[in-house]
Amino acid sequence: MSFAIGLVVVLGVLIFVHEFGHFLCAKASGVGVEKFSLGFGPKILSKTFGRTEYRLSAIPLGGYVKMVGEQPDEILDPADIPFSFTHKPVWQRMIIVAAGPVFNFLLAIVIFFGIFWSSGLLMLQPVIGEVTAGSPAQRAGLLSGDFIKAIDGKSVESWSDLSETIMNSGGKSLRLTVRRDGETLTLSVIPADDVMKNVFGEDQHRYIIGVKSTGETITRPLGPVAAFQESLSRTYMICELTVMGIVKVFQGSISPKTIGGPIMIAQMAGEQVQQGFVNFLAFIALISVNLGILNLFPVPVLDGGHLLFFFIEAVIRRPVSLKTREIAQQVGVFLLLMLMVFVFYNDIMRLFE
Repeated sequence: MSFAIGLVVVLGVLIFVHEFGHFLCAKASGVGVEKFSLGFGPKILSKTFGRTEYRLSAIPLGGYVKMVGEQPDEILDPADIPFSFTHKPVWQRMIIVAAGPVFNFLLAIVIFFGIFWSSGLLMLQPVIGEVTAGSPAQRAGLLSGDFIKAIDGKSVESWSDLSETIMNSGGKSLRLTVRRDGETLTLSVIPADDVMKNVFGEDQHRYIIGVKSTGETITRPLGPVAAFQESLSRTYMICELTVMGIVKVFQGSISPKTIGGPIMIAQMAGEQVQQGFVNFLAFIALISVNLGILNLFPVPVLDGGHLLFFFIEAVIRRPVSLKTREIAQQVGVFLLLMLMVFVFYNDIMRLFE
């Protein structure tokens, strides 16, 4: 049951926010909106306010905003031309189309901001739990329980500060300020070059000293400014990892079998629901970023495809021909259907693993 609830909530929130971005910018640009739908296919519920019909449709795998004059060949009443999407300047049309993915990114930022401001930042303490035999750390005299206070005079606040400084050391000798049994010691250690797997399973050279964390954590309270900065940083990090992951799939470094669809999202959403509300919110933010990036792909029928056509129009000073758009749309629909079949296949195969 938690899987179903999680999927409905995740898709509902993401679809609403995405389409609301298009809707809000269309309204702000003076474009008439005929339909605002959550879901595709037959409508389940609908209510009309002004000229806009707000509807809940049967297939909850997307949504759409139907605008006046959305199709270039659409026959319009002369009274509707001032409210026509097609008759707006190209820069306004680009803003309206880009607003959907942008709102997905904004949702992630808002969620992370709320989490960091209310709950603070959870960090691993820079306390050594285990020292590898024969490692640079052992040769330097580091022991389990040592609290690393500074490196080369620079304060260390978390385990990530410690590991990042060591990895970027270039193998140069580091002076560690260590607290041990109430005393402060200064020890020198020379990091060793090692080959480890990165998040994409690729071999990567990095410098290490051969220590592991105790796993002890501390929560650092964040004010609104720091929480906002951290939310921007976290959203950017997810964007970067997502784009890199997609590139790695095309390069063959990552198996396409890792790509998932609605069933995988439902499973993961259910797990996050069981782990708590904060985890579930963070999961929504993660998927929202992924949805925003996916929609910016320059594939016809996606927002990125429309933006590509508008960019070409802005350069050549005239709209792309209707025939070209139709062919591109057909190719886009085909590619999207193939992707849907592929991710559903991956999802189903995972169920039998």
